[in-house]
Amino acid sequence: MELHQWCRHIIVFLLNVWIPSCFAQTTPPARSSPTPTPQTADNPDSLKFRLSGFPRKHNEGRIEVFYKGEWGTICDDDFSLANAHVLCRQLGFVSATGWTHSAKYGKGAGKIWLDNVQCSGSERSVSVCKSRGWGNSDCTHDEDAGVICKDERLPGFVDSNVIEVQVDENRVEEVRLRPVFTTATKRMPVTEGVVEVKNKDGWAQICDIGWTPKNTHVVCGMMGFPHEKKVNKNFYKLYAERQKNFFLVHSVACLGTEVHLAACPLEFNYGNATESCPGGMPAVVSCVPGPLYTQSPTMKKKLKMPPTTRLKGGAKYGEGRVEVLKGSEWGTVCDDRWNLVSASVVCREMGFGSAKEALTGASMGKGLGPIHMNEVQCTGNERSLWSCRYKNITAEDCKHTEDASVRCNVPYMGYEKTVRILGGRTRYEGRVEVLHREADGTLRWGLICGEGWGTQEAMVLCRQLGLGYANHGLQETWYWDSSNVTDMVMSGVKCTGDEMSISQCQHHRTVNCQKAAARFAAGVICSETASDLVLNAPLVQQTTYIEDRPLHMLYCAAEEDCLSKSAASANWPYGHRRLLRFSSQIHNIGRADFRPKAGRHSWVWHACHGHYHSMDIFTHYDLMSANGTKVAEGHKASFCLEDTDCDEGVSKRYKCANFGEQGITVGCWDLYRHDIDCQWIDITDVKPGNYILQVVINPNYEVSESDFTNNAMKCNCKYDGHRIWVHNCHIGDAFSEEAEKKFEKYPGQLNNQIS
Repeated sequence: MELHQWCRHIIVFLLNVWIPSCFAQTTPPARSSPTPTPQTADNPDSLKFRLSGFPRKHNEGRIEVFYKGEWGTICDDDFSLANAHVLCRQLGFVSATGWTHSAKYGKGAGKIWLDNVQCSGSERSVSVCKSRGWGNSDCTHDEDAGVICKDERLPGFVDSNVIEVQVDENRVEEVRLRPVFTTATKRMPVTEGVVEVKNKDGWAQICDIGWTPKNTHVVCGMMGFPHEKKVNKNFYKLYAERQKNFFLVHSVACLGTEVHLAACPLEFNYGNATESCPGGMPAVVSCVPGPLYTQSPTMKKKLKMPPTTRLKGGAKYGEGRVEVLKGSEWGTVCDDRWNLVSASVVCREMGFGSAKEALTGASMGKGLGPIHMNEVQCTGNERSLWSCRYKNITAEDCKHTEDASVRCNVPYMGYEKTVRILGGRTRYEGRVEVLHREADGTLRWGLICGEGWGTQEAMVLCRQLGLGYANHGLQETWYWDSSNVTDMVMSGVKCTGDEMSISQCQHHRTVNCQKAAARFAAGVICSETASDLVLNAPLVQQTTYIEDRPLHMLYCAAEEDCLSKSAASANWPYGHRRLLRFSSQIHNIGRADFRPKAGRHSWVWHACHGHYHSMDIFTHYDLMSANGTKVAEGHKASFCLEDTDCDEGVSKRYKCANFGEQGITVGCWDLYRHDIDCQWIDITDVKPGNYILQVVINPNYEVSESDFTNNAMKCNCKYDGHRIWVHNCHIGDAFSEEAEKKFEKYPGQLNNQIS
């Protein structure tokens, strides 16, 4: 009895000591203190996190926390890689590769929620790391911290940019459709089958009791399909009776707007999972693929409609900067309030599944032209982004640094299994090998003939392997000889650049390769990012004029082939040439610097002008008749690719002086003024009439870009033999198809008055 009383006294004593100490740890100090203590939010599982700022990729940025109804930043004092690990995991990435200080991604606004954060790296939330306490900071926004996360997702993440933190040991990680029909197992993509979910113990089924079309809609979206259809369950009942099923999930209650099954209310089985679906069977779904993935030509036509939304600048199908058509002009969407629900409306409208990521901060490069929408708010049930609530844009609202982007779920096609690259220093480069089926049905790896292999073909190959864009397409690969494969099985490969796999490109029926040795096999160097050049169309329209230039001032231009052929028979140095002059301002709106393909060692010196040519042809200048026939042409060698000027906050990197490095930095532009040599079209022999002025950048695809469709610019022009009027200048993909057709059929000016 005495021992029992003694034990009670000890327990009461320990509780009296321990309980106050716990409160001392979780209560913020009354005054500012440099000593960090663990600070727990009222409900750490209700915190939200996002990456913001510019310039940045989707997996890096200023870290912002949503706490007590307000977004705020974290100060960089005592910040470490361990802190970044914890924050990146809360953003849905597997880990961090680095962190930044001093507001590298720009200064935030509002609260600075945390300061002197000290994590060990293993915490499940930054809220349990030591800090000065919520809202207790002596920092300014000049000290906002940023993180750089490894571009690899945690399984089963729900939202990439704003993650609701949840912890559940039964959380669904992956979902798949397991085909049952023999023919369906061999056909890609898989559109129908038994729904299976993966958790820590492996794959299992879902009981179909109470299964709804809304659940099917969510599953199909995850699989990359925009729509669903009814499934004939009779066959599957027979199949299920013969199988032993493991039912992990007892019931699912999706609203239909979720982007992942894990976001739906789920009831898990905790008893005997093999007998927990009385009267039911495994859930089965049937999905309808979008136009790109349907096998039926009839369905392709039926599903294809004039687009009001498009994706630009992405390395893969189903990703890119979101652009919408308003009137007859394409424009971008501002990223204010941009989330997965709105992104999913875009993805399904485009014929893909639900959104995998809703990206902000011009993650897929900056657009040009108008910004049509801001603060888009969709319910998830809309068929078009235009059906969602949104605000119109004012000049102060948004800039192109805030263009919204998406990554959509796309059907798995297995294309990456039929090609490989070997011998390179990294997995992004190497000699190309394709899996070839012989006449007797056997499969073997063969090489691709390097003759004619270029950037367009390399683009398709890199996309097929999921390695982004092509940096280079190589016609010789003797330095990557690491395979015993020596036979050429493909030759004459010619791609448009839009194909999903290299087998869809044109190629010879039978191999015809002049250089058949393995050293001349095709190779690629892939990259996660690429440049994107566009011409400032309004500047061309503003600066166009005619000059009659004396022949004695055109010797250097003639040497560089900048005059029309008739100049060769002119009475030099007497007489003149009539030149159509204009300025070209070429912007790099991509995500990588534009660099000449050739290194400095191979640049050609031109003594007449006293400069090096890093690219033989950088731009084509053409004057065309209404039917597309060239009536005059010019070209511009890239004698000086440099950063003339840059956006605010972007530093110049390239300058031609003193044999310097040439290129155009992301966010900068190169200006070829109207008054420099060869910045013209020689129209001496052109008769009066109505014409189309066309300028094409990087016409031979010498350098990789994320988007070649915006490399051409066109203008209507009228020439009366003395003066020229230029109007309607626009980038080739800036208008709708209908508006572009009207432009091409333009009858011409009846007078010199341009409205």
